Amino acid sequence: MSGSQPLLLGVRHHGPGSARAVRAALDAAVPEVVLIEGPPEADALVPLAADQGMRPPVALLAHAVDEPGRSAFWPLAEFSPEWVAIRWALEHDVPARFIDLPATHTLAWRKAEEQAEAEEEEEDPSAPSGLSGPSAEHTLRLDPLAVLAETAGYDDPERWWEDVVEHRGAGDPGEGTRDREAALAPFAALEEAMGALRETYGAGGHDRDLVREAHMRLQLRSAQREFGDGVAVVCGAWHVPALRRKSAVTADRALLKGLPKVKTDMTWVPWTHRRLSRSSGYGAGIDSPGWYGHLFGAQDRPVERWLTKVAGLLREEDRIVSSAHVIEAVRLAGTLAAMRGRPLPGLTETTDAVRAVMCDGSDVPLALVHDRLVVGDVLGEVPDTAPAVPLQRDLTLLQRRLRLKPDALERELELDLRKETDAERSRLLHRLRLLGIGWGEPARSRGSTGTFRETWRLRWEPELSVRVAEAGVWGTTVAAAATAKAEADAQAAQALADVTALAEHCLLAGLRDALPVVMRVLADRAALDADVGHLAQALPALVRSLRYGDVRGTDTTALAEVAAGLAERVFVGLPPACTALDADAAEQMRGHVDAVHGAVGLLAESSAASHGDLRARWRSVLRSLSGRDTVPGVIRGRAVRLLLDEGEVGQDEAARLMGLVLSPGTPPQDAAAWIEGFVGGGGGMLLVHDERLLGLVDAWLTGVPADAFTDVLPLLRRTFAAYEPGVRRTLGELVRRGPGVRGGASAGRTAGIPGFAPEPDTERAEAVLPLVRLLLGLDTDDKDLAGVGT
Repeated sequence: MSGSQPLLLGVRHHGPGSARAVRAALDAAVPEVVLIEGPPEADALVPLAADQGMRPPVALLAHAVDEPGRSAFWPLAEFSPEWVAIRWALEHDVPARFIDLPATHTLAWRKAEEQAEAEEEEEDPSAPSGLSGPSAEHTLRLDPLAVLAETAGYDDPERWWEDVVEHRGAGDPGEGTRDREAALAPFAALEEAMGALRETYGAGGHDRDLVREAHMRLQLRSAQREFGDGVAVVCGAWHVPALRRKSAVTADRALLKGLPKVKTDMTWVPWTHRRLSRSSGYGAGIDSPGWYGHLFGAQDRPVERWLTKVAGLLREEDRIVSSAHVIEAVRLAGTLAAMRGRPLPGLTETTDAVRAVMCDGSDVPLALVHDRLVVGDVLGEVPDTAPAVPLQRDLTLLQRRLRLKPDALERELELDLRKETDAERSRLLHRLRLLGIGWGEPARSRGSTGTFRETWRLRWEPELSVRVAEAGVWGTTVAAAATAKAEADAQAAQALADVTALAEHCLLAGLRDALPVVMRVLADRAALDADVGHLAQALPALVRSLRYGDVRGTDTTALAEVAAGLAERVFVGLPPACTALDADAAEQMRGHVDAVHGAVGLLAESSAASHGDLRARWRSVLRSLSGRDTVPGVIRGRAVRLLLDEGEVGQDEAARLMGLVLSPGTPPQDAAAWIEGFVGGGGGMLLVHDERLLGLVDAWLTGVPADAFTDVLPLLRRTFAAYEPGVRRTLGELVRRGPGVRGGASAGRTAGIPGFAPEPDTERAEAVLPLVRLLLGLDTDDKDLAGVGT
């Protein structure tokens, strides 16, 4: 490179060896301006890189103003050459500028390609999709590292790159800074290699690079006119020959003429090491960002320091790893590197050493090392002074006030809604879910199942920044945006169940202003919907929401009014809707009956429901269903079972009804369906405790004709297969010894069953009551506990 030419530093994006070499070259050349591959709209954001609150990995985020969901990222890690160049320029008070194709064209170009792809799919649905945009560009792009590695006799491009670049001066980041020629030598060699590749393969298989390189050449000429020879360019090594090549200004401008545009905004957002492994705005991704970060940060003895980290992680997971293990792993890694002809142990050698020495040959703990260290969950930070949409600023304030720090590592959060802070956290997470910002996902609680407790699984992904920008169209605060989004969703909802689910979300999120609009839409849709199945689907979610009133302090009176009216309509329409159904429809309707039964129980117990005895009216509906011959057997059997559980039908009456159904005059398929409805869903214990019912089922089954048995067997198998193994085993023992009433004595029905007496022992049952009261937190005298457990 002569002094009259610009200093072109070809790099590998996110390469620590390239980053060290860039720093050494800039220290040696001391340019007057640094040009960096990236969107020019980010020039105004460069000074923020010097802010103390800026901690990589971070990314430049560009999104369309009118369509925030259309976005692109340019990630930068601490070991990215572009980040090193930005920091060097700021430290030396040198201008740093981005020279790649502007994001205003990139986003518009991507939109045009997606539209063209959609049109092609409409014309030919069999054509392969997904071959446009960055993913296709990455797929079709020539991998220069793979070609160079293959030429050098390597079968792994990553291993070749480590040997020739990453291990060069890995222990001394400042090596070569005093010798300009030595500092620039690796870039000259890489430029020569890329030039040979471009002569052979052209631009790499797609036209976008040609347009980008034309824009970069124009920006380079502009900088040379302003700063003369003191220009340094940091870009992907693939582009260096194109920037070095002489090209007419008119030809470059012709390539840029007529490019589509879209108005864009740009800011810094936090990024993660895990996301660095994906394709980015540079079209590059790395498999081991944690390892590369370690190589860049280790001042000396990188292998020893890395294996010490691994040992510390394994010790945290209660594995026995001593200092002797670390020493032996270091020796083994070095031996493997020597045997494989490598200058230093790389990730492959250290991984093999860890597997053999610290993991006893097992890949299970090794997977943990790969996830936590080789990839890692480092989450960057962006200062408050970075541009952001108002919604993002409000969310940031709420996260700080509620002490909910975004974290790239997944964690569980237990909330007690009786505490004000936890209640506010719950409302925030529910509001974000309503806005499509999936920071938290509800999880099943391992402790209490009360309505005052919630469990969330939290994990912050960089893409959520786009979701926040996209949700900014609904409002400037989280509460206002969620309210507007809920009202819009209510108006746009087509199914009644969707509106009831939305009402439940509004209660969980504490959106009192949106609830009246949602309830009005719900009442209108319920009045117009004549499908009993839709009404039965909507009622449980609506009634479930009533439980949140007490613990969340929400007025649910209007909700209870609509729920009671919906229940009345279900009562009236359910019996006619249960007639003339096929097997699949009958099974679906049985699920609706179960759901309505649970909903009525909650609604009747709600203090907000003052609409007479809903439970009594529901029982009359069940009686009507149980006695109609036109109702499928599975629904009739279920109605009898629910009445039995409610105490409205005694066991003698239930046995009589079962006996009628299992009489020879009833078709076996209908009888089997009745049994499925009656004993399905936890009815196994009922047969264990009442041998009369079990005897009826047993006697009926043994009397089913052979030609009908094969039709009945699948129904009964499906019913009894749902029981727990212990219940099935007990039923088998009862059937083997002959269930049913023998001699008319109740003792004969239960004798010999382990754990069961001939009749209930009230004295033994009452003995545990004081302990039960103590467990429930009820008032209990110490003397009441005397003798408990004896």
